[in-house]
Amino acid sequence: MDRMDHLEHLDRHLVDELAQVARETIREELREQSRKQRRTAMLYAASGALALYAGAAVALAVGLALGIGLPDWAAALITAVILGVLAYVLRGAARPHRHPGHHEAGFADAHGRVAGGTPPGGLGMPYPPMPSTPPGARAPEPGEAPRPGGIDPESPHHRA
Repeated sequence: MDRMDHLEHLDRHLVDELAQVARETIREELREQSRKQRRTAMLYAASGALALYAGAAVALAVGLALGIGLPDWAAALITAVILGVLAYVLRGAARPHRHPGHHEAGFADAHGRVAGGTPPGGLGMPYPPMPSTPPGARAPEPGEAPRPGGIDPESPHHRA
């Protein structure tokens, strides 16, 4: 029995060493990945800051060019309106495309149920969209009459 205890001790020791090597390897890999991600994030931040300054310089140039023939306040106001319109257009381009006939608060399906959408406050979807068929039911093929209750008697959950 003494030899078996010795083998169990070696097995436990080997498992502990393997676990420690695996932890160290994973820790080093995560460290390397986070270092690369930090560098990428800093480059994006610097790029964004420089783009902000470039946009400010362009706005200033537009205002000064308009100021040649207009009063300064009018040139500043026109520049602000141009920037506002551009911001609105870019915001609209960033939003998902809407389907015609669907309004902001969602749309009703064939049964009159509202199937998802954005609430009036604009904070996102209050609940997930409703599926057109109940779980476990299959949708009827084109030209096929729907089954009563929408349940397929051939599905594995409804066999006797």
